[in-house]
Amino acid sequence: MGMPVRIEDDLYQQAKAASQGECRTIAGQLEYWAKVGKAALDNPDLPIEFVSELLVAKKEDRSSLSSFTPGQFRA
Repeated sequence: MGMPVRIEDDLYQQAKAASQGECRTIAGQLEYWAKVGKAALDNPDLPIEFVSELLVAKKEDRSSLSSFTPGQFRA
């Protein structure tokens, strides 16, 4: 359920610009930033890039993934 939230004009403009590059709505961009920020605060020992990529990976379709077998990539 969506809820109206007041944010600063500057943050809105930043989200607007970022949303175009990320192919998200402005609301979707703000929600993504909030999720990344919350996950980063909950896991301060993890790099922010890892947190961001993990959230994206969790949304990917798992049906096309192959299982990992230890040693399968050794040269």
